[in-house]
Amino acid sequence: MSTVPRPEYPRPQFRRESWMNLNGEWRFAFDDEEAGLAEGWQNAAAGDLGADGSPFDRKITVPFAYQARLSGIGERALHDVVWYARTFEPPVLSDRLLLHFGAVDYRATVWVNGVHVVSHEGGHTPFSADVTHALLDGENVVVVRAEDPSWDVTVPRGKQYWREESEGIFYTRTTGIWQTVWLEPVGRRRIDSLRLTPDVDAAALDVEVGVEGFEPGLTLRVTVHYADENVLDDRFALQSALIERRLPLVTRGEQPKSPYPGRWGKPPLWSPEAPNLHDLRVELLDAEGRVLDTVDSYFGMRKVEVRDGRVFLNDRPLYQRLVLDQGYFPDGILTAPTDEDLRGDIELAREMGFNGARKHQKVEDPRWLYWADTLGFLVWGEMANAYQYSPDYVRRITTEWQEAVRRDYNHPSIVAWVPMNESWGVRELATDPRQVEHLLAMYHLTRSLDRSRPVVSNDGWEHALTDLCTIHDYRNAAVLGARYETSASSLAEPERRPVYTRGYGYRGEPILITEFGGIAFATADPESWGYRTVTSAEGLLERYEALVSALLQSEVVQGFCYTQLTDVEQEINGLLTYDRRPKADLSRIREITTARPRGAREGEREGIEAYES
Repeated sequence: MSTVPRPEYPRPQFRRESWMNLNGEWRFAFDDEEAGLAEGWQNAAAGDLGADGSPFDRKITVPFAYQARLSGIGERALHDVVWYARTFEPPVLSDRLLLHFGAVDYRATVWVNGVHVVSHEGGHTPFSADVTHALLDGENVVVVRAEDPSWDVTVPRGKQYWREESEGIFYTRTTGIWQTVWLEPVGRRRIDSLRLTPDVDAAALDVEVGVEGFEPGLTLRVTVHYADENVLDDRFALQSALIERRLPLVTRGEQPKSPYPGRWGKPPLWSPEAPNLHDLRVELLDAEGRVLDTVDSYFGMRKVEVRDGRVFLNDRPLYQRLVLDQGYFPDGILTAPTDEDLRGDIELAREMGFNGARKHQKVEDPRWLYWADTLGFLVWGEMANAYQYSPDYVRRITTEWQEAVRRDYNHPSIVAWVPMNESWGVRELATDPRQVEHLLAMYHLTRSLDRSRPVVSNDGWEHALTDLCTIHDYRNAAVLGARYETSASSLAEPERRPVYTRGYGYRGEPILITEFGGIAFATADPESWGYRTVTSAEGLLERYEALVSALLQSEVVQGFCYTQLTDVEQEINGLLTYDRRPKADLSRIREITTARPRGAREGEREGIEAYES
């Protein structure tokens, strides 16, 4: 068993065989006086790290933030600036060595042997650097300075609190490195990016490949396998550093026997009931046909459409039974202790009958998305929002959101994008035209990056332009049943704010209730809370059934998202405790979750029969 925490390859959609995990023990320091730069901490040598008088006077286990118990520190006090350092010996080099960070919250500056190699702003998205020019023979030192400004509420940080103690809907913050760090030897000429867009109607895959170190004579070879059988083997010359290619997965007319099941030998589709994945390999070849770089990936053939007031997956109406998942863990905070913990959350949600999750106020670890792809679990990808509007906020969120969409674009499990939630960062939509323009800009920006998925402009209320009408409503079952009888009644009685902001209105979008419920057990802890309280497992089941049934009886509502999967610190609204223990019988929860909606029609299988097998 590996002693390195989180030893699995961290980027499942873009894999290379050769890599070196840098998780584990690092030297660490708080820098509350912000003296590190002036004192030259970035120039630390290998022999200095453990020496007396070294500023790196602590040890930390990466990739866990210092606030997490698994880091070996577990301190909740605010420290806005922290430093990391460790030594490494480079793996066998090709031409270049890349240093990758899955995520560092919030600003990061990185040096190798005192040479600045990269800076990055954004706490949820990856970055990397070519560190070849900074390497020395033998032992090398990487130093990271992370800055996480506690009281700046214009920083997109989601549910992380800007105070020391978590409170209400806000939880313990995460500062510094919280996803895997690794090294990757590559060539000067290599594959730099990969964008995959399935076209179900054409039985084709649109591939966009970016190449670093382009020169005439390079070619790409792309192979596709499904169920260990070869589907496609294509090779084409590169005319530039970016190439777009449509790969037909079925050839009309005479063709070898197709490995695909189904009519006409078309590709098997991805859905929650049948998460079929195709393996993809991209090879970069030089003019003599020698392999310069190889990247392995995968894709799922599926399409998501919004029309006639409904959502369709692969041309079949889709009723979405989602659960709100905040992605926090007792010992790791934002970082799952193990890869199995990420998989386990999805398996527990599926066991309760949910066919997907709205990952709330967090751009989740790519490994969680990999398990969603593999197990067949719908995902709404949501940005971690800031709390207050400013020009700096606009710059920050638009930059990081683009990085998040770029990182996660290829995952078939993602079926909707949610850049904004409950007017966070744009709380004055009714009086500040700038904030309305920002809401529109985020919608159009997301659509410009991805036309293949619906975009929710402002989940919960105060929508502007949007592809889905999503409403948050924590009232009781009787109110829910009455409110959602018709489209007009659904929009006429807001719980907190109007469903659409001033100047915008309903255009026939599918209506989904994307937060409701919040049933909590009674507890003696005065700091814990829930939207409504019960005193027993049976009481939870009765209340849950009443709420879900009220929505299932609506012929208008096209899906729901229940609050929530697990408790998080003082918020005890989960169907599971914070350490993932069920609060009630999971089979009963499943029966309630998967009951047939009143408005369901023939052919509406996803989410209704998805778990019968």
